[in-house]
Amino acid sequence: MGKTISSCLLPALISCFYLQLQFGTASDTIRASESIKDPEFIISQGGVFRLGFFSFANSTNRYVGILYNQIPVQTVVWVANRNRALKDSSGVLTISDDGNLVVSNGKAEILWSTNVTNLVPNATTAQLLDSGNLVLNNGDNGGSSSLWESFQHPSNAFLQTMKIGVDVKTGRKVHTRSWKGPDDPSDGNFTDCLEPFNIPEGVIRNNNQIYFRTGPWNGHFYIGLIEMNTVYLDGFYVVADDKGKSYYETYEYSNKSMLIYYELDYEGRFVERKWDAGKGDWINRYLILQNDCDFYGKCGAFGICDPKKQPICRCSKGFKPRNAEEWRRGNWSSGCFRTTPLQCQRDNNNGSGGAGQSDDGFLKLKTMKAPAFPDRSSIINGECKDQCMKNCSCVAYAYDAGIGCMFWSGDLIDVQKFPTRGVDLYIRLPSSELGRNKKRKQIKHQFSSENIGENPVGVKLQQLPLFNFEELATATNNFHPEKKLGQGGFGPVYKGTLDDGKEIAVKRLSKASGQGLEEFMNEVVVISKLQHRNLVRLLGCCVEAEEKILVYEFMPNKSLDAFLFDFGMARIFGGDENQANTKRVVGTYGYMSPEYAMQGQFSEKSDVFSYGVLLLEIISGRRNTSFYNNKDDLSLLGYAWKLWREGNIWGLVDKVILESKSYSNNEKEIWRCIHVGLLCVQEYTKDRPTISTVISMLNSEISDLNTPKQPAFTQAPQMSHDVEDRGSLNDVTLTNLDGR
Repeated sequence: MGKTISSCLLPALISCFYLQLQFGTASDTIRASESIKDPEFIISQGGVFRLGFFSFANSTNRYVGILYNQIPVQTVVWVANRNRALKDSSGVLTISDDGNLVVSNGKAEILWSTNVTNLVPNATTAQLLDSGNLVLNNGDNGGSSSLWESFQHPSNAFLQTMKIGVDVKTGRKVHTRSWKGPDDPSDGNFTDCLEPFNIPEGVIRNNNQIYFRTGPWNGHFYIGLIEMNTVYLDGFYVVADDKGKSYYETYEYSNKSMLIYYELDYEGRFVERKWDAGKGDWINRYLILQNDCDFYGKCGAFGICDPKKQPICRCSKGFKPRNAEEWRRGNWSSGCFRTTPLQCQRDNNNGSGGAGQSDDGFLKLKTMKAPAFPDRSSIINGECKDQCMKNCSCVAYAYDAGIGCMFWSGDLIDVQKFPTRGVDLYIRLPSSELGRNKKRKQIKHQFSSENIGENPVGVKLQQLPLFNFEELATATNNFHPEKKLGQGGFGPVYKGTLDDGKEIAVKRLSKASGQGLEEFMNEVVVISKLQHRNLVRLLGCCVEAEEKILVYEFMPNKSLDAFLFDFGMARIFGGDENQANTKRVVGTYGYMSPEYAMQGQFSEKSDVFSYGVLLLEIISGRRNTSFYNNKDDLSLLGYAWKLWREGNIWGLVDKVILESKSYSNNEKEIWRCIHVGLLCVQEYTKDRPTISTVISMLNSEISDLNTPKQPAFTQAPQMSHDVEDRGSLNDVTLTNLDGR
């Protein structure tokens, strides 16, 4: 588009004014048998553009072109003789005898022509409009019956009201073409056009090969352009006349004071150029090719490009590199191939007519650039999956509200992970790759191997999201120590990243945990069904051979157990345990509320009970376990209740607190914490406050507190000394735990 040559502002303005006086003409039109000679020019009616001769710095070549007239920086938006430069100042722009507008040199050689046939001699005019469009007309009629327009033969500039597109019936395309270099306006390698495809989208080509694509137009924006901001959307639109087979993109901003246009530069980049009057220069913003993933098909077929990962290319789940050696060298163009055929393909090959289609499934990839060449359907979102599943050639689908369902057959090309926007892409995979069949067989085997038989817990597990071991090993880099988040009584926890980029926390139960399959299944079912807002969300599990793994949502700021004892997982475990085998509960039995410990019921008030135990532990400086096997048979809760009734509640307070200098100033707060702690550990849920009420109590927003009743679990359990110790290790604390 525009070549910019900076110069001092004042001399440039003086120069432009001088040229207009000496060489300019008041007319915006060249009429039959009229001409302008170098360095003369004509100016559009409103003075926005001028048409005349120019050259670039460091070059003696002369060109005829359209330039911004009132900008103190030479800005060229169209060049007539771009491929045949004038070698001196003998150039002439005139209406020839046959009615065409031509550029000729001093030898009367025609270097460029509008090249329109069957014109009426001595009847045509060439008019420069304020839009920057040069129009060849039949007489002085303002373009109402134009014979030729520069807007239909652009250079590298995309100006307002210009229509870039294609007429399928005639095969005529209107596209911008880059310059060969910054000072060479001859044809470059890059073109930009609207391609109809099945859904219209903008495409930049490099020597006729797709170089970049915007993604489909959804009626408001191109869904593959994450930089398409509000300014760009203000007046930009695409017209798709399916009946007339005419498609084009154009723009016209309502804010006329904003001077802005777009340029396809010589490196193939689409640039937004906005005039900054304060700086006296154009401000460039590059809308595309901001990273290597923007280049079309960077990772080949079924490859996924993520600019935030190293290496940037990876194969989608269920696929492997077609040429592993090239991939190792960083050449990903060969793409990936499917490792296991789709079940529907195997059924078709076996002559069963696709009866096994239900054994295929879909892998969801979030915020993705829609692959190239989708087919579209107007069916509603909920039916996209069913429609794709019915067609064995359908390898993926996605949905956009402005487009409808999009389907892909064949290879998936130009798939990119976006940080925002994009679509959720669903890639078709056989169930073996999704892990459903294999994992369910293994789980069934685990049940039978432990003589559980048709345990209802096992039946429920079949309905849960299941992961295979290989997938989790890959996500955690084979459970690498650097991925380790912490260590609990049941085993280590690792940070992992799934193929779709989702971050997870993977809890791998150690063989020494003492936990059997029954307790494991109990936690999986309870937490997955509960989805309590105070619990980290359980995403799924894995049971393979001796492996028992839980997959949770990843909490970037960690959860409470990272700073305190390892309670949460063991608290959920209760199952059918009793005092004889409490060691399998792994030490946090004392935090369990009575309704969960006795009846398996869990609610928000269960968390309140656990919090109350913790609060009393903090005030007393003693763990609940320290009261086991004591001579009075009192638990921490029973001891606190005994002192409360005797009016000697200060006997509960840790000596460290009592001897601190700030004790006298904090007596009310300490008493309030004990009072709130006792209210939290009430036996019945109706007597416990909600967690929001607890916060208000501790903040002294509620001054009149209820009188506590006798707590649950006032008697301490008698524990044998062979209870196995458990350790909790993370990067914040180191706590040795005993059975509680």
